[in-house]
Amino acid sequence: MVKNKTILKHYLQEDAKANDIISITIYELFLTIFTPNLLWSFIKYLRHYEYYLNANKKDIVSRLKRKYYLVKYKKLGYKLGFSIPPNVFGPGLRIPHYGTIVVHPFAKVGANCVLQAGVNIGINNNGVPIIGSNVYIGPGAKLMGNITIGNDVAIGANTVVTKSFPESNITIVGVPAKIIKYTKADER
Repeated sequence: MVKNKTILKHYLQEDAKANDIISITIYELFLTIFTPNLLWSFIKYLRHYEYYLNANKKDIVSRLKRKYYLVKYKKLGYKLGFSIPPNVFGPGLRIPHYGTIVVHPFAKVGANCVLQAGVNIGINNNGVPIIGSNVYIGPGAKLMGNITIGNDVAIGANTVVTKSFPESNITIVGVPAKIIKYTKADER
């Protein structure tokens, strides 16, 4: 959870690494002025909004900044088709494509998650998913209910996950989801 400037900086650095935004040349800076990276902008607005939401500062400037980042994050999320609430994802969030993404506000996702278009992480039977770190969620995947997904997991395209897979280093696919591959940690 982003509660102070140090954590905010760490989250933004990890998000930048995950989205290949490491160094910007003058030419790239020129391009970003005229063709901004909307996906990266959304993540930055989300992280800044999380900071101002969690820092719980009462001064007028902080409240105005919180409102500013809320409006920017919501407006850009609406444009891109994202319904991603604050305080769900750990550092290193990567969203490579525009498209509908819906995430329940009580879901929890670890560090270095890749979300493809059409993903739905939602509630079912009074529970929401808890997802580990280094998880790839393929296009159109649906994760619903009181389930746990382990670390270093790849979830294939259009997979429907309604039961827990707490194992690490696996690939799951299908409707309903099943493990199709165990990978060694050093292969990733």
